[in-house]
Amino acid sequence: MPVQGKNKVSGKTKLEIAVYAAVCLAILALPLVLHDAFLLNKYARYLVLGILAVSLSLSWGYAGILNLGQATTFGLGSYCMAMALKLKTIPIHTGADGLPDFMVWNNVPELPWFWKPFYSMTFGVAAGIVVPMLFAALLGWFMFRGRVTGVYAAITTLAAMVVVQLLIIDQQAYTGGFNGITDLAQFDVAGFTFDAYSSSSYYLVAICLTVSLFLALAVTKSKTGLIVQAIRDQEDRVRFFGYDVALYQIFIFSVSAAIAGLAGMLYTIVMEFASPTFLGVPLSLSVVIWVAVGGRQSLLGAMLGALVVTGTQGALSESETFLDSWTLIMGLLFVLVVLFLPKGIAGAVEKLAGKFGHRRAAPVPPPQLQPQRTEAVANTRHAESLS
Repeated sequence: MPVQGKNKVSGKTKLEIAVYAAVCLAILALPLVLHDAFLLNKYARYLVLGILAVSLSLSWGYAGILNLGQATTFGLGSYCMAMALKLKTIPIHTGADGLPDFMVWNNVPELPWFWKPFYSMTFGVAAGIVVPMLFAALLGWFMFRGRVTGVYAAITTLAAMVVVQLLIIDQQAYTGGFNGITDLAQFDVAGFTFDAYSSSSYYLVAICLTVSLFLALAVTKSKTGLIVQAIRDQEDRVRFFGYDVALYQIFIFSVSAAIAGLAGMLYTIVMEFASPTFLGVPLSLSVVIWVAVGGRQSLLGAMLGALVVTGTQGALSESETFLDSWTLIMGLLFVLVVLFLPKGIAGAVEKLAGKFGHRRAAPVPPPQLQPQRTEAVANTRHAESLS
């Protein structure tokens, strides 16, 4: 029986990988049939938001950590990339000493020390991932070591996001304030330039989306991922087994932040600016809606939920017919999904697949003989079998 169980899980995982691969191949093939530069840039933006949704699904759906400040790490990644691209601008909008334009306007005498490493694009890319990850690790250390969970963790992440946003707006001389960082150079790697309105930038985003999806999927299928899911279901039971619950929560929280930071860097590349609105409450709450619509316990579902919601929102807001009512329609759509699809689009698809499948269910033993085995215990034992 244990062998059959493992084979069943392995078969399900293979099917899941095949579906992920098919969707990613379809996304990568889009430029072959679409040659409109504006639409490619538009769809690249949607894909970036899909990466952001994947990052939240990892922490919320698989770890049970509702991060209402997911835009914090997204914005930090965006600003790291913007700082590197700003110093590469040709001709750079600077004063006599090579300062960015907004620093000249604010009478900053010389380039601040924390800007100087961003002359290196390699450092800028690394910082866009490492800085959000370190920020999340530090915040997670205080939260999870103090056993802050549930709604209190959500409020803490939201408060942290507001503080970071206000700090960036307040330090106008060093961050551009409300205006953000604009007039950026195009992203360049080894002499190859990624024009925001070309297929090269679209492919960059699509490849990063593919890597992020499969990386997150690998994390969820690993021993660590199974323990994290067990913590989500029965935290006290997993702690009783001797696991350091806070350490696993910090890890998954940090990985989620790193993926969000990557999305933020890509957003700056395709949008060609960084703004404090990237760290705002509206974006963070929007991500929660995308993930809820797609299915928070499905990485692919969360990504598709972001594409569906943002794509529908874009189409309605650009239509003269729905110009004044598109926000009402989007609100109604979300309410209907919550009421009739509590597990999102992915949950509905999985339910239909199970309904129309031809697999025969195994006979269920009598209630008095059926072992009491919760999903949390199953995940924990599976994780131990992998070690």
